[in-house]
Amino acid sequence: MTIHRIRLLGDPVLRSRCEAISKPRSAAVRVIVDDLRETLRDWKSRFGSGRAIAAPQIGAPVRIVYVEMDKPWTLINPEIVEVGSDDVNVWDDCFSFPNLLVRVTRAHAIRVRYTNLKGESREVDLEGDRAELLQHEIDHLDGVLAVDRAHGPDPFCLREEWNRLYTSQDRYGEPEPRSDLLTNPVLLEI
Repeated sequence: MTIHRIRLLGDPVLRSRCEAISKPRSAAVRVIVDDLRETLRDWKSRFGSGRAIAAPQIGAPVRIVYVEMDKPWTLINPEIVEVGSDDVNVWDDCFSFPNLLVRVTRAHAIRVRYTNLKGESREVDLEGDRAELLQHEIDHLDGVLAVDRAHGPDPFCLREEWNRLYTSQDRYGEPEPRSDLLTNPVLLEI
């Protein structure tokens, strides 16, 4: 298992369409999944956040996404097979441009088909932040980044400014959204 350097905006591997995995039960796939897991856990231990990572972010141009939320979850060759009719606007962040947030529009609900590590085909319905997360990660597999999906006026914001403007501390020290979430942000033009 190797902890990899996260590939950053400008790295050409982030812009390539990843190759499908033909043998999901292979040792090579297991190595990539183990590396994704260790790289994600390292990021979380250093920065306190992170729910998922796509293979191109560690330099592997293959269609694998590793997720750690309630439990570890590996998606091989994931594809969105159904998209709900409702959209949501969200501030999206990414390991590949850690100091920037991007306002994007995502589907509120999706159905994803994928293969698991046992080689079994699965489908899952996702809503809300889970749907947004998988759309973001599957975009990575297609060479599309959140910066490509920037939406609306002033769609870019530096993380430091976003944290200052959009979060505050409640009396227990937990971050809470500010009431002025979508008004008067200091934004970055790129």
